[in-house]
Amino acid sequence: MVGTPRTLQNPFAPRTGPVRGSAVVSDTFRAAQARSDEIEQQMADDPASLRMLTGDRPTGALHIGHYFGSIRNRLRLQDSGAEIWQLIADYQVITDRDVAGDIAGNVRNLLLDNIAAGLDPEKATIFTHSSVPALNQLMLPFLSLVSVAELQRNPTVKDEAKSAGITSIGGLLLTYPVHQAADILFCKANVVPVGRDQLPHLEQTRVVARRFNDRYAPVFPEPGALLSEAPLILGTDGTKMSKSKGNVVELRMTADETAKKLKGAKTDSDRVITYDPEQRPEVANLLTLIALCEGVEPAAVAEEIGDGGGGALKGRLTEAINAELAPLRARRTELEADPGYLQDVLRRGNERANEVAEATLDEVRAAMGMVYL
Repeated sequence: MVGTPRTLQNPFAPRTGPVRGSAVVSDTFRAAQARSDEIEQQMADDPASLRMLTGDRPTGALHIGHYFGSIRNRLRLQDSGAEIWQLIADYQVITDRDVAGDIAGNVRNLLLDNIAAGLDPEKATIFTHSSVPALNQLMLPFLSLVSVAELQRNPTVKDEAKSAGITSIGGLLLTYPVHQAADILFCKANVVPVGRDQLPHLEQTRVVARRFNDRYAPVFPEPGALLSEAPLILGTDGTKMSKSKGNVVELRMTADETAKKLKGAKTDSDRVITYDPEQRPEVANLLTLIALCEGVEPAAVAEEIGDGGGGALKGRLTEAINAELAPLRARRTELEADPGYLQDVLRRGNERANEVAEATLDEVRAAMGMVYL
């Protein structure tokens, strides 16, 4: 749920980069991991009890960070039989930028990438923020449940501001976690696929739900995180993955463009390839990507490459990424030829989202004693 000027980021997906640690964060992560394990079990035993919401901000093209960090979990949930809600968070484009850019084109690219990846519009509700007024009205009662100090302490908000070069945080960015809470709770989602560094946002949603339920009536679930198998994916330069840095591999790239991009990926001077995330993070990152594509362990990949050096490592990664994304890219080309289909998907999704949001808002008003007629 709700993932950004840098790249089109998934507001609910893992942001790449180090996680600032503390005892509290560690406790939060351990609790989140336990809930994630429970969700995994629910997927196997009772997937119909799961309702997933996640989203992307239409600020650019989706890349492999989104794919491995969130999209694959979306598809796992969809295939399990869970109910799927996919948000295109167009309002959140302006949380940390002055100009929205080609937002219509970016919304279209979001639809293309998600459907090409396997999101099924017959099973998933795909909709845009700005088309669902009742969803955004939930912000008002939710804001009454949090303090300014809580919002200012949110580490993800601080990171967003820093990444965007913002020195004075605006009201929309400050309340970003509450907006995400409305995104998740309007449809009463109980699972959100995220990475570790998005847990502060989801924890804020859980707090909002708990406080509303305690103050008024039990209306909302406290959603849990389905944690990504790849919580930290670095860009090709070894730093936080960001389109503005030019260090991403976009899902829509051709095989040749992918090869060119990965040829410049950062490694190190040691010719013998080993899997050592602490001492060799750039090499470990590339090995992890290969492992995710091939379904093997990164250490085993390192042993196979041995003294082949960075060239062999990048060559294998290029083959793995291109093989993994080939079906997506072929499907994307087909979808581009039928813009009417994409418009229909969005129209139907917006209609469904409005029905649910209005029903939830009615329930919230009733719980708060604000029904007068």
